[in-house]
Amino acid sequence: MTNTIYFSEDRLHVESLAVSDIVQAFGTPTYVYSATKIEAAYQHFVSAFADRDIMVCYAVKANSNLGVLGLLADQGAGFDIVSQGELERVIRAGGDPRRVVFSGVGKQDPEIARALQAGIACFNIESRSELERIAQIAAPLSISAPISVRINPDVDPMTHPYISTGLKENKFGVDIETAREIYRRAKELPWISIKGVDCHIGSQITDLAPFKACVQKVAGFVDELASEGIELEHIDLGGGIGVSYNGESVIDVRDYANAICEILKDYPQRLVFEPGRTLVADAGLLLCRVVTLKENEGKHFAVVDAAMNDLLRPALYGAYQRIEPIAQLPRKEQVYDVVGPVCESGDFLAKERRLAIAEDDILAIHSCGAYAFVMSSNYNTRGRAAEVLVKGETMQCVRDRESIEDQLRLERLFSV
Repeated sequence: MTNTIYFSEDRLHVESLAVSDIVQAFGTPTYVYSATKIEAAYQHFVSAFADRDIMVCYAVKANSNLGVLGLLADQGAGFDIVSQGELERVIRAGGDPRRVVFSGVGKQDPEIARALQAGIACFNIESRSELERIAQIAAPLSISAPISVRINPDVDPMTHPYISTGLKENKFGVDIETAREIYRRAKELPWISIKGVDCHIGSQITDLAPFKACVQKVAGFVDELASEGIELEHIDLGGGIGVSYNGESVIDVRDYANAICEILKDYPQRLVFEPGRTLVADAGLLLCRVVTLKENEGKHFAVVDAAMNDLLRPALYGAYQRIEPIAQLPRKEQVYDVVGPVCESGDFLAKERRLAIAEDDILAIHSCGAYAFVMSSNYNTRGRAAEVLVKGETMQCVRDRESIEDQLRLERLFSV
């Protein structure tokens, strides 16, 4: 795919713009996303399944900015949501509710009602009690609720335990025996319409083997349902394809598509996918400024103006994300921990990185298009970063930097 984040004349660029120009316009810390890279990633995914009827439902939780959602809606994407808030974002961004699947273990009654009234494509249900609640809510609305059951195939995705979702000890989905009982019950309920089956085993998966094992189990279950007269319109295989944060080898989407289509070659159902990270991660940078360089008994720290409240993944998962200065200048190289100003020892963005930097230099943290801004917070009463979309020579702020007043406006002094 097109490389839209690159060095030219020793300066980092996003599409046709020098990153230094973006910083001059919007300051730091700032998230920057390449629109062309997001669009290309979506089209690459779709083209890999050119011979199948598919619906690609972007996982909104990866990056829910309205500008990003609007780009994907314009490309024809559907959306995978986990809350009413995400549904409202999709609608505000121009997405079609008829191409929305609603996942998640804790859907609440008002969320279910709103999704029914909006006309979403399907609820991915996670328990028998959820099925009963959806049926109860659908009846007085006189709306037939489209459902699939999320099965938990007990397949190890070989990823970080916090982002593994397909093992029996995870909270997601139900075992196949329970799923069989849920489908039988769904067949009896007058305001329930069985549409498909759903499965998602985890995130940041870099090996095809878990996907193959999952698809084979799902295919066998589809056959079991058919033997009971339960015919499905779609098979939802979730998402989870990993990206390369540190040069690790990753799955080629075409190999992924070929493997799935080979297993399901005799199955006529539409295939539904819920990719998130693989569409947006590599399109994003977090830009930050070096505030101070300091040394504690031989340990060197680069203190920057971004922190764990801006990018949580390193502190939460011990995640590695590539970091470099946006200008290649003659500097003395040193090994640094890149840390933020938040009052926590766990506030770090990178550990033991060899960098040639000075105070006031701008650093770019790569692969920040997914699970970055969406996980940010106001810890230490820090305003969340600005978000900027770039396409060609055009840059646009798609979320303003939060001010202190923005943070305080919902709060009140207590008075008796």
